[in-house]
Amino acid sequence: MLKETMEDDIKIVTLNNGKTNPLNREMLVRLKEIIEEVDNNPSPKGIVLTGSGRFFSSGFDLPIFINFKDKSEADTFFDMEEEVLLSLFSCSKPVVAALNGHAAAGGLIYSMAADYRIVKDHPKIKIGMSEIKIGLPLTIAQDEVMRYGFDSSLKFRDVMFFGEMMDVYKAKELQIVDEVVAEDELINRAKQIISMWIDTPNRPFTRIKKLMRLDTMTRIRKKLKEEDWHEGLNCFFEEDVRQTLEFVQAGMQ
Repeated sequence: MLKETMEDDIKIVTLNNGKTNPLNREMLVRLKEIIEEVDNNPSPKGIVLTGSGRFFSSGFDLPIFINFKDKSEADTFFDMEEEVLLSLFSCSKPVVAALNGHAAAGGLIYSMAADYRIVKDHPKIKIGMSEIKIGLPLTIAQDEVMRYGFDSSLKFRDVMFFGEMMDVYKAKELQIVDEVVAEDELINRAKQIISMWIDTPNRPFTRIKKLMRLDTMTRIRKKLKEEDWHEGLNCFFEEDVRQTLEFVQAGMQ
């Protein structure tokens, strides 16, 4: 479900799970392993995270949420998910999200953990967060990573509370993505950014990135340890939320 290739000493990780590339347990576990491999070895230079088909990712695989048997199962899943997201956010090498198509919900969250976002120039691609319309809040790491990526509380407010999907040009205007490029330039441009940032004497990128994200990482770790954030996961057992999740899932099949 994750297609892995190497190009120019750069790891290309392609989300490849059905027509909308939803993120499931298997994909998240493997993604964390890939990040650890990249962190702990001189090669590869970095990671390009992209998708297959018309979607980058629609977010988390909704049957996971629908099929939670009890609160403990929800807690276990999101304990794991938070660690994967933090690993991506703190990867010591450059990570570029190359958005080949629609990026919604968890798909957008994981792209915001990257250092740079490039999207294919296509008028039909939509980017945004629909959680408020479904009845789902964010976890601690998701909230902090999104805020860091948006670099504006007002921008975060508008994207989260209005829950609207925007085209690539609006996303560029709001600086949610950094570049809009032609389809045939998407991966090459992502690789170019990684090489530009890492191919320098002593690779200072790694230290600079660590310092840039240190305050956010420290805050996330503190909140995860001290706050009763699992309480928010009770939403998955609210009848109206479950009905909405089932309706959305049916529409994606």
